[in-house]
Amino acid sequence: MLIVIIIFIAYLIGSIPSAVWLGMYFHKIDIRDFGSGNAGATNTFRVLGKRLGWIVLICDISKGIIASTLPYLFSSFYLGFKDEVLILQLCASFTAVIGHVFPIFANFRGGKGVATALGLLFGVNPLAAGICLCIFLIVFISFRFVSLGAITAALAFPFISYFALNEDARIMIIFTIVLSALVIIAHRNNFARLINGNENKIDIRKKKI
Repeated sequence: MLIVIIIFIAYLIGSIPSAVWLGMYFHKIDIRDFGSGNAGATNTFRVLGKRLGWIVLICDISKGIIASTLPYLFSSFYLGFKDEVLILQLCASFTAVIGHVFPIFANFRGGKGVATALGLLFGVNPLAAGICLCIFLIVFISFRFVSLGAITAALAFPFISYFALNEDARIMIIFTIVLSALVIIAHRNNFARLINGNENKIDIRKKKI
């Protein structure tokens, strides 16, 4: 019952469509009808400008952090088996990402879950999250492709966790591989555009893209 409750709450948290709601509130538009059609921070930067873009980014990262820390609110209900907290964290984290991609509050049309995934990494493994963020920023600043930065960081994440941080728990290994795969799959269309040379660049210094 505990895991069901945590998963349910995590899904609702992940389903909060910050890009959609903020776009409707401030500009009376559905962000999904413009740009890439994605309800995430990148498309918000591109369509609505850097101010709302940063707000959406912070909101989406916060969803992952909050979801990954949910289990600590239910510590009095723990059964006491090995890696219980970590398992609950990972279940809540995955569910929050699914909620972001398929939000019940926005007709199941959401974003790609990258910012939320970053947030959950900070909740589960802050050091790995920090390293992945640095990799993302280096690639993004160098090439100005958000998708390329996200794909590169996702590919690096399992290796960082296992080889650099010695996270050898089986459940953690599975988590890093599955999360990496989810991010890459979410960017499959971007990957094709990168290969074809027609992926859109983004400059967050501009007011609107």
